[in-house]
Parts: sequence; C-alpha cells; structure tokens
Amino acid sequence: MKQEHPFAQYVRILGKGKTGTRSLTREEAEAAMGMILDGQAEPEQLGAFLMLLRVKEESPEELAGFADATRQRYAAPAGLQVDLDWSSYAGKKRRHPWFLLAALCLASHGYRIFMHGARGLTPERIYTEDMLSQFGLSRCDSWLRVDAELARVNFAFMSIDHMCPPLGRIIQLRSVLGLRSPVHTLARMLNPLHAKCSVDGVFHPPYGPMHQQTAQLLGFERNLTVKGDGGEAEAKPDGESILQWVVEGELEENEWPRIVPRRFVKEGELDPAMLGQVWRGEAEHEYGVLAIKSTIAMLLKLLGEAGDQQVLLTRAEKMWDSRTINQFSVG
Repeated sequence: MKQEHPFAQYVRILGKGKTGTRSLTREEAEAAMGMILDGQAEPEQLGAFLMLLRVKEESPEELAGFADATRQRYAAPAGLQVDLDWSSYAGKKRRHPWFLLAALCLASHGYRIFMHGARGLTPERIYTEDMLSQFGLSRCDSWLRVDAELARVNFAFMSIDHMCPPLGRIIQLRSVLGLRSPVHTLARMLNPLHAKCSVDGVFHPPYGPMHQQTAQLLGFERNLTVKGDGGEAEAKPDGESILQWVVEGELEENEWPRIVPRRFVKEGELDPAMLGQVWRGEAEHEYGVLAIKSTIAMLLKLLGEAGDQQVLLTRAEKMWDSRTINQFSVG
C-alpha cells in the first residue's frame, strides 16, 4: 500500500463529514500553511483544502496559524518601520477608491504608510495598484524598494505577488475554483512590518469579527476592521460604517456615523482619471472629498488622535486642504 501523503491529514480534519469535521488548531494551521508555502502539498490537496475551508469558513485560530507560517517564511527586514499597515484587496466597483487619496494625504503630513494588495480578476473593478501611476508611484518589488519609497514620500505599495508569491498565486486561483479562498482574508491580516496600527476592510459583515479576533490572536496593538464602502477601508459619508477595533488586546465595536444626511446617487461609470484630478485640485467631486475627509478622520482615531468625530473631521479637513500635492505627482 502506498504511504499516505503528509498533507492528507489536514484535508481529512476538514472533510470528515458533518460529525467528524473540526477546525484546525493554530499549530495545525501553521504546519499546513507551511507545507503549502514550501510547495509540499499536491495541487489536488491544495484545491480540496481551500474549498473545504471555504465551506466551513476559516476560524480566527486557523488564520492566525496561517499568518504565523507566512511571517516565518516571508519576513520583512528588521528595522523597517511604518506608522500604519493598510490592506487593500477588494477593489472598488461602484465608487472610486477615495481611500487612496486619504492615505496619500496622511503621508503628505508625515505618516509613514505601507499599503499592500492584489490586482483582482474582476474587470469592472478599480484596484489600488492600477491607480498608482497617476501619482508618480509604482508597486514595490522588494523590501529595499519599499524602504526607498517610504524615505522619499512616506508611502509604499507592495503587491502580494512580491510580498509572498505563493499566496499571490493562490489568490489568482479564484478564476479556477470559482470562489474566493481563505487566502483573501489571510493576506489582509499579515501586517508584515509589525506596524503599531493596522487597518483592513470587509464587504460581508460576518467577516468583521473574524478579522478582529485574528488581529487579537496575532497580538496587533491597534487594529481597525472597517465595514464601509465596497470592502475597502473607506468610510461612507452618506451612511454608517461598522468599525471593529482591537486596542491593546481589547475588542470594541461601534459605528462611524454618516457626515451628511442625504444619500448620494452612485455613478454609472467610473473614470479612473478622476482620482488624480481631485488630488491636484483640477476637478471637484462632492462625495469623493467627503469620503476622503471622513476616512482620514477615522484613521486619525486609529493612529491615537484624541477627540470625537467632529473634532477629528475638523482636523481631517485642515489636513486635506493643506496636503502637499506635489509630493505625489507625475514628472
């Protein structure tokens, strides 16, 4: 009889049926993800493993174990520090990615921001990576490049394809498997530079507590998971955003109130060039500027600024009005 493959045990744990199935422990999850990252799982096993997790839904302990394995193998250099780790994996479909301008505004005021994400497979979505060239930026292909960009403009973006190539390849399996996998959640939770503050977004409300509890298990000092607009960490100016926090190990949940009473009509077609035009003051966009200011205010709270929403909004407005436009310009 042929000897059982070492990875088979992890598929079996997840797939033993209604009564026999259980979640992996953190240690088992770490071992399983380690084998995947090291290329020791067969393609058939990887597909089965990912889809069994998808049906069951990944647990915080599993995600923490997956993150442990990833951080061990794809660690960033020691000493590379940022103020804020910002995950951007969803892309935007019905609104522009205004959160990117909020990040650039914070960077223009001295906050060091590391953003990571992936270019997705949905053609009608706008992804962060595709917007960078409007601001004289490009994705970083190494930690050395990240260090240089942070020194130059306080902002750096790295694709998961360079940050952890095996996870990038798994994310691209969505077109093959037909479903997202737990890696979409895992990538958001990596915080590879161990920033004191980190932010990520969710589209489906049930994922919020999962992200929150995973951040707690990983020991994140200040983490914010946002159920805002389109699955990205962006506040909705015309609607309430659900905020789930980890603050020094404690879990909190509250709403970030809307800042205007009326609802804005969603645009029928998105012009990607609008983002750069608004940054440079060449075009006006009422919804966009309100989303930027509300997102900045929300992030100031994460970064430890004191004050209620109105106080933080006033600071955000001043920051937006005094942003250094030329810091992020082409040519």
